[in-house]
Amino acid sequence: MAERIETLIIHLARATGRRAQVDGLLSGTAYPARIIDAVEGSVLSSDQQDRVLADRPIFRPRYPFPLNAGELGCFLSHRSAWQQIVDEGLDAALILEDDVALVDGFKAAAAFAAQHVSELGYIQFQVRPVPEPKTKMIAQGDTVSIVRPQVTPLRTSAQMVSHAAAVRLLSLTEQVDRPVDTFLQSHWFTGLHLCCVVPSGVEDRTAESGGSTISTRKPVAEKIKREWKRARYRAAVKGRSSNG
Repeated sequence: MAERIETLIIHLARATGRRAQVDGLLSGTAYPARIIDAVEGSVLSSDQQDRVLADRPIFRPRYPFPLNAGELGCFLSHRSAWQQIVDEGLDAALILEDDVALVDGFKAAAAFAAQHVSELGYIQFQVRPVPEPKTKMIAQGDTVSIVRPQVTPLRTSAQMVSHAAAVRLLSLTEQVDRPVDTFLQSHWFTGLHLCCVVPSGVEDRTAESGGSTISTRKPVAEKIKREWKRARYRAAVKGRSSNG
């Protein structure tokens, strides 16, 4: 069981509409909590971006889109959280994005995750239903369970990450070629097949807190083309997950 755990809340300072949300998160967990300044990808210089962005696919399947500034900033923000786990010698950290709320069931979910995170490495607190087909039961408590979906769900809204997992993820991400949640799906590359605690006790409050700081508007024709490419990529991920 992880003993020294802290809560790290990723918050973009200009997202003032989320400050009340963040204040609730700061007082809402059983662990010492603090804010980590989110990296704003749009203010990174070309040299800073070039140092981080890989100029060719790092592993298969190839991600079909270039990272936008928001996606790059999100990845670097999570990488900053992993670095703090390592630098401060934490057993684990509960990493929260600033657009979530903690609701009934969270305390039980967090306590159960803390019992298993040293062994499992990375446990998601999903804000959407965890798909049931081909989901393996890992641990079961009275009111909460930990499961491992064959295909790791997307999103990095909330998660508990162990020290060992943080070390490994940092070693694999000196350069990146896809968004952080897509990277984390790729257990055949990372060696970390992520688990989920259910029910998570975490809800998405993106709309209520000012909307996404990552997404961008695109023309209809481009949206259609992207959906086709995304469907092909998801099929490839599913195939790799089945074989991994």
